[in-house]
Amino acid sequence: MAQIKPFEVAWTEAEVAAVLARVRDYPFPVEPEAPDGWNYGCDGAWLKSFCAYWTDGYDWRAAMADLNRFPQFTARVEDFDIHFLHVVGEAGGKRPLIVTHGWPGSHYEFWQSIEKLAFPSRFGGQASDAFDVVVPSLPGFGFSSKPARPIGQRTTARLFNTLMTQVLGYPTYFAQGGDWGAMVTSWLARDYPVHARAIHLNMLGFRPHGGPQGEAELAWAARQEAAAGMMGAYLRLQVSKPQSIAWMGAGNPVGQAAWIAERFHDWSDLRSKTLDEAYPRDRLLTNIMIYVMTGSFTTGAWYYRGLIEEGGLAFDPGQRLEVPTAFANFPGEPLYQAPPRSFAERAYNIVRWTDMPRGGHFAAMEEPDLYVEDVRAWAREAG
Repeated sequence: MAQIKPFEVAWTEAEVAAVLARVRDYPFPVEPEAPDGWNYGCDGAWLKSFCAYWTDGYDWRAAMADLNRFPQFTARVEDFDIHFLHVVGEAGGKRPLIVTHGWPGSHYEFWQSIEKLAFPSRFGGQASDAFDVVVPSLPGFGFSSKPARPIGQRTTARLFNTLMTQVLGYPTYFAQGGDWGAMVTSWLARDYPVHARAIHLNMLGFRPHGGPQGEAELAWAARQEAAAGMMGAYLRLQVSKPQSIAWMGAGNPVGQAAWIAERFHDWSDLRSKTLDEAYPRDRLLTNIMIYVMTGSFTTGAWYYRGLIEEGGLAFDPGQRLEVPTAFANFPGEPLYQAPPRSFAERAYNIVRWTDMPRGGHFAAMEEPDLYVEDVRAWAREAG
């Protein structure tokens, strides 16, 4: 069994000072005149204000203390040191839940949800809804070690199943994820159905063989293609030539912040709020700092190439994921909108489908109460 080692985030004054100096000295490029600067990438006026707060308002020491708020560890699994939070809640070891983040998020996405999932009675809920919550950092992300070359989501699922069953000793578990976390969670259910007893997704990772069928599915696919044409350039680059973005981002915290913030802007439900209202700047900065301080901007981009090298999104003909699957549809996601249920049901055994009133891609970070409520209800039904 792998040795579990306690872990703490320990950024030094010198390390942070070097980052902040680069932020202060950043030579902002010329930008086009436009009513909405976000149409061309990260908005310049917003980015300048964000960077000013980064250097003069952001309390990185308080952020580091917050990152150390929950018990966290590392464990050697195969060739990786996997970083993870392990919050043993009111379930007392009987109801494990692994939640997995994506890009450009981090384990920090779940900060407003972890305690509510582990200790519901502290927030007016029922102790019977409690979980032991495990929140790993994807390999190559945050405080997990980095691969020598791109790996993908199926490999990650193997590592995480080992973490849950052999390192932490849970014979079965619940699993939840969005973005890449949805793919990892789907592979947990596909490859380890004896252990992953039920899954909950807030993005659908797998695609059924044969593609969209019927009028509603074809119309959805056309909308997705149009949205990807305007907002999907990041995907094409990171799937094909991820090192290209690494060369530009290395040693450039402002460039990394702009690339990440653009995703938060483009993928969140901003129909009735601004980006700053959706994500307080301290939270968004802490997520970005995890990338900057760990060098994860590079290997996080590699993770896209790992998808292709492991085979892509679709199953072979006739295959379907049969583990009971719940899906939470957060409707404010401008890019990755949910398909018709008929499409999803050809790839998954959908037993629960919740259409949320609001929220977007980063569900646990953007709408933590809605997220927690649906995860609790799903697990209650799953038994």
